[in-house]
Amino acid sequence: MPYAFLSHDARLRETWKQAFPDLIAAPLARVPKAATLIWALRPPGPKVNMGALAASLCRQAAGRPLIVLADEPDEEEALAALAGGASGYCNGHAAPAVLARVAQAVANGGLWVGQGLMQRLLAATSRGLAAASKGGPAAWRERLTAREQETALLLSQGASNKEIARYMNITERTVKAHVGAMLEKLGARDRLQLALIVNGVQVTGGR
Repeated sequence: MPYAFLSHDARLRETWKQAFPDLIAAPLARVPKAATLIWALRPPGPKVNMGALAASLCRQAAGRPLIVLADEPDEEEALAALAGGASGYCNGHAAPAVLARVAQAVANGGLWVGQGLMQRLLAATSRGLAAASKGGPAAWRERLTAREQETALLLSQGASNKEIARYMNITERTVKAHVGAMLEKLGARDRLQLALIVNGVQVTGGR
């Protein structure tokens, strides 16, 4: 899978080269049509309108997903990037293995944000929908086992795999197995979409 990197100076870091040996660094106008994933390095400067920047790049990308790499990650900036149409927001100094996971998640149609922001989004969603919930059995419950339902509820509140494992007295490997099964059964692309389903938000465009 070809990857295109866009940056203000078009330089490639060693970690990027390790994660993607065949990556391309070029201005957007010169990115080959075959490139299925576009990455953008946040331009330098104290003030960046990330929402506008992401929206502009997404328009030019013509449907190809955009991931913003930030030298100094910021949760508010991450939210602005996602609102502008970006599919992911990641630390530009992340390890090669992390970059590879980000690429895989986005290439599969998911979103990528940091753990802290993910928990913040899930917690906010859970709180916002709690008052509107009627307390009756949700349709998603009928597709899951009792343990998967318990895992789903904890996940929808922003709990990490480690926290879920500790609370349910199971291994993280079992938690991952539950999450994988739930994604498949509910047709969700990622943890965020799964949490939205559990919290009663109608989700379209799944797997």
